[in-house]
Parts: sequence; structure tokens; C-alpha cells
Amino acid sequence: MIKNKDIIWENFFKKEKKKDYFIKLIKKINIDIINNKIIYPKKKYIFHIFNKINFNKLKVVILGQDPYYGYNQANGLAFSVMPNVKIPPTLKNIYKALKFDISDFIIPKHGYLIDWVNEGVMLLNCILTVIKGQPRSHYNIGWEKFTDNVIRIINSNYNNIVFLLWGSYAKKKSILIKKNLILTSSHPSPLSFYKGFYFCKHFSKTNKYLIFHKKKPINWNINKIIFKKN
Repeated sequence: MIKNKDIIWENFFKKEKKKDYFIKLIKKINIDIINNKIIYPKKKYIFHIFNKINFNKLKVVILGQDPYYGYNQANGLAFSVMPNVKIPPTLKNIYKALKFDISDFIIPKHGYLIDWVNEGVMLLNCILTVIKGQPRSHYNIGWEKFTDNVIRIINSNYNNIVFLLWGSYAKKKSILIKKNLILTSSHPSPLSFYKGFYFCKHFSKTNKYLIFHKKKPINWNINKIIFKKN
């Protein structure tokens, strides 16, 4: 095992950017932008999770599908929204399940999840971009290959990572994970929230696993943010 994981990820990005699928993927997004299609998240946030996560302290991976497609919501962190943006129903349900699971969790008044990232939680969408108002619009343009390779890198180079796979799409990624802990449930969206997610207790189970493996548990509470006026 390489102790400095940054080296692994630097090499990973260098290799992926040279591959045909990745070159075509970026070209497709640029063509959409040229054709006046609005892409979320903003270009500077597409790889936001990779810029913010400390790869040497990675403990948990939460897989999302594709970004929020509403105005100014997506910020490159799965399930998270920008400060000052109304909390989406799916994230509200995640908060509800957290409160059910961890009694001292305080439901925040915003949906910016950077505190989880700072705790070592990778909030990874399997598809990193979307066209405004068009969910699933960037499926099958290459993002799946990229994020599948991300999962493989984590599985190969880390021990005792918790993968939280919510919903049928995320569950399919379990075939890429040959070690580490996998926890699955229904998706936290309003359509499937009460089909298992609300009662899954993934957050306390994650912490019990980390403690068992002598890792610091995740503080799931989220700090208050001083909002700036728009």
C-alpha cells in the first residue's frame, strides 16, 4: 500500500485524460456549451469532489447518480447543494434518516455538505454533469467509465472503506468492490424513502465499522454557514 495516496490519484488523472473515451467526453460537454446548453455543475465545479477530498484520509464513499439539474443547485458534491439554495427533497430525507439513526444529529438549515467531505466522506456522482432541466442527459457519454475506474482505484488501494450504495443504480456498482464494506438500501428520494432508507441506520453502522478498524468515526453534524445575500 502506498502511504501517500495523492501520488496514486495524480497518476490516475494523467492516464485517464489521455484515453479516447475521456477526450470524447470533454469534447461532448464543450459542444453542448458552444450550443448554448447550460451544464451543471458549473465547469469549475465538475471535479470539485476530487479537489476537496483529502485522499490520504478517505473513509467513506457515498455514490449518487447524476447532479441536480435545477438552477445553481449542483456543486460537484453528490447530494449537496450550494449555500443559500433550497434543500432538495432527497437531501431532506437523508437528514431525516440521520436524525432517526443518530439522536444528537441536528438537522441543518442548509444543504452544503463540505463538512462531510472534510471528515473523509467522498460524495461521488457516477455521472458528473447534466444539462439544465434534463435529468440523465449525460448518461452514456463516458462518465460511467471514469467513475467506475475511480471506484476500482479506491477498492485496490484502500482498506476498510465504507461504500454507501443507495438505490438500484448505485447497487450495481457493488461488482466493482471486491473488499471493503458495502451498505445498500433504497434511494433517499421521496419515491423510495420509506422502502428501506429511512430505517437503514447506515450512518451509525459506518461509524461502528470505522471504530472497529481503529479509525476516527464520522461527525455527521454540519456546521452553520453565514449566508451571503444574493
